[in-house]
Amino acid sequence: MNRDAYRYVIPSLIWLFVAGYAQADLEPISDEEMGQVQGQAMIAIDRTVGTSEQFTRVTMGMDAEIQTNIDTVALGETEAGTDLAVDHLSLGHIARDATTVQLDGQTYEVGDIVPFVGADPYFELAEQNGEVVGFRFGLNKARGTLSGDIASFSGNLGLQIEDETGARSAAVLYNDASSVTNYRATHVGLAGATDCASGASTQCAPLSNLKTLDIGTANDDGTVGFAEDFFLSFQKQAVEWTDVDGTGTVTTDPGVFFNVPTSMTLDLQTLQNGVPRARTEYIDRGHGLF
Repeated sequence: MNRDAYRYVIPSLIWLFVAGYAQADLEPISDEEMGQVQGQAMIAIDRTVGTSEQFTRVTMGMDAEIQTNIDTVALGETEAGTDLAVDHLSLGHIARDATTVQLDGQTYEVGDIVPFVGADPYFELAEQNGEVVGFRFGLNKARGTLSGDIASFSGNLGLQIEDETGARSAAVLYNDASSVTNYRATHVGLAGATDCASGASTQCAPLSNLKTLDIGTANDDGTVGFAEDFFLSFQKQAVEWTDVDGTGTVTTDPGVFFNVPTSMTLDLQTLQNGVPRARTEYIDRGHGLF
């Protein structure tokens, strides 16, 4: 595992959401209003036993709304490559017009922040024979935009792709050799795609084409709901992390794993043309972020 990630990235992620919560305005409420409040303890600690690991999860009972930018994220970097490499990573965005309905069903004035919303952030340790073999940070619920220039991706990308007939299927990740992989992937497309790196295939495209992803779940009425299991994890070995609802598991391989649930369905033409980036800065610095 990348020790620098433990030392710098994880505390930073936790701080982002805690800071967003801490900056909320505090206002007095009446006894009647207090009687209508339901919630959980500020911090909850749960211990569970999996197939071969024991898990300790610390959940913070809070909601946070953020819009933040990170110039470069490089995790799991070795001479052979990088597990997760994203430039200009952003959570949340800035409204460009006042007519577009955003993921939360609201419209915003030009220049208003459309926040990335996270509920009940947690961090979790996986132990085996008294040794920590994995760590993850996640959100019980998440909704908002995630933007970035993805050069290398390890994890799960919950994206649907529509083929020429209109049939939908889960997106498949590929490396430069057009081999299916969720480790250091560089391309995304339909199952059975070939020649991804050459650019000749219409069945796949570089991950860098996905400039902005909508994090959430697609509801039947066209709205976007909160997604579960949005997390970033680090493992010394394969680990089966439990779903937020406790009904299943997400299997992760050694190294870095980014679980990204999205509400998006793309047709092949949109995949080839690319998903444009949402506005994430107030000043046009000429980097395509404005």
